Amino acid sequence: MINTPAPSVAQQNEFWNRHRPWRRPVEILIWAMAFGLSAAANVAVTLVDAQRYGEVLLMWKPLTWEVSSAIASLLLLPCLLWTCERWPLHADTWRRRLPGYVGLSLAWCLLHVAGMVLMRIPVYAVMGDSYEFHWARELPYEYLKDARTFAAIVFAAHGCNWLWRRLQGEVRLLDPPDPGIGSTPGAGGGGRPERFLVRKLGREFLVETADIEWLQASGNYVNLHVAGRAYPLRTTLAGVEALLDPERFVRIHRSYLVNLRCIESMERLDTGDARIHLRDGTVVPCSRNHREAMRSRFA
Repeated sequence: MINTPAPSVAQQNEFWNRHRPWRRPVEILIWAMAFGLSAAANVAVTLVDAQRYGEVLLMWKPLTWEVSSAIASLLLLPCLLWTCERWPLHADTWRRRLPGYVGLSLAWCLLHVAGMVLMRIPVYAVMGDSYEFHWARELPYEYLKDARTFAAIVFAAHGCNWLWRRLQGEVRLLDPPDPGIGSTPGAGGGGRPERFLVRKLGREFLVETADIEWLQASGNYVNLHVAGRAYPLRTTLAGVEALLDPERFVRIHRSYLVNLRCIESMERLDTGDARIHLRDGTVVPCSRNHREAMRSRFA
């Protein structure tokens, strides 16, 4: 059954919206715990193996190996997570983008190894020892390990993004129009959509185009912001801009569109850019290339 949403203050302050800004820090914290637990387990296994084979291995050595590896990975992690969001692997893009991910895995390995080697050298020096890494012999082995870690992160990141969109709700055009819904067809004059269909956890909602306050490009998606909530639409900003009424929605930035009826004021900055203040308190950027066009709208 399709229900027309009626956003309220309670909806705007619901758990999902209040905790949305914490998504990335929480993800990093989870990954830090995962790498930390993995490092602790690897240290324990290494010490047990050394004892089993009668080798003398001081604890600080495997501890240095694993901690330096975990830190190097965590430093690289935000860039990889951003890449997974900016260039996701979908059914229609994975063949084209997979070679890029393979190349990125090589870069990940080189930076990871270089980082952990740079951290291990001074630790060994402090402990009165010396650390040597034989690149030609050991790098292929390290790549085999790093490739597995890289693939696991990519797989997990895509899974988290999929779950995030499912919980958040994905939007698409109501196409073809269903004349049985409401008193008007699903598309306005000139083929402009009057409503978008939002699917969230098995339920479907209609979002009126007029209720969209602003739009932001985000990788392969455009987030439609309605009453404090963001619904991702899989398209480009230029693509959705061509569908919207230019008398109502205007480009203010290469990554932003705004509903003129939701604007409260415009603040000029010393840089030549501007800030657009919306009626709900949201502030979005306006680039200098679009500032004069915006001023003419208020004239």
